[in-house]
Amino acid sequence: MVECPDFTLTRQLTEQAGGVVARYRLLAAPGYRFVWAAHALLDLSPAARLLAPAGTPTRLYPEADEEVADGTWAAGSRWHTAPWPISPGLPLDRLGPDDGTALGAILVGCPDVQVVDGADTLRLRLDCPGQPRSTALWRNLRGWPVPRPYRSIGVEPMLGAVFDLGEADPAGGDAAVVPAGGEVDWQLTISAHRSSGGDHR
Repeated sequence: MVECPDFTLTRQLTEQAGGVVARYRLLAAPGYRFVWAAHALLDLSPAARLLAPAGTPTRLYPEADEEVADGTWAAGSRWHTAPWPISPGLPLDRLGPDDGTALGAILVGCPDVQVVDGADTLRLRLDCPGQPRSTALWRNLRGWPVPRPYRSIGVEPMLGAVFDLGEADPAGGDAAVVPAGGEVDWQLTISAHRSSGGDHR
């Protein structure tokens, strides 16, 4: 349990059908806005891929400017939006090999993804009726930090569609909002599967 002046957050971990289920409850005043993400850092091989519905609107942040497939970036924009997987110029679904890049992205409105690494598949699914759900991606292929970069991959189901609450559109859709009842409940389910058929292509 986490208790703050503005909210109380609780988490319960259980096992269900071979998967791990994390149930969260946030209590706060109606209208309270927030973003939340499960910071799942994964140890993956250079052959790993992130599977998500093709065409999902994907927000790339300014550090990815030089990597954007079409070479354009609207002046003053907070992010560049392109359809997943932004291939072939920037194949975000490929989590290797290391190429010296590092960037953050958000798959907007995508609460259910799979990470495939050889015969192993990890599925991450976020359920929260009535709230905006997305998946954040931290794709650091030895591009950060300078001068000693290392490899780190984060696949992060989230409530909201921005990394910073200050970037959320006041009109709504970018942040979760506590309803009149003063409570938001959500569930993260993580399940793993090993295929007997070998590598996924």
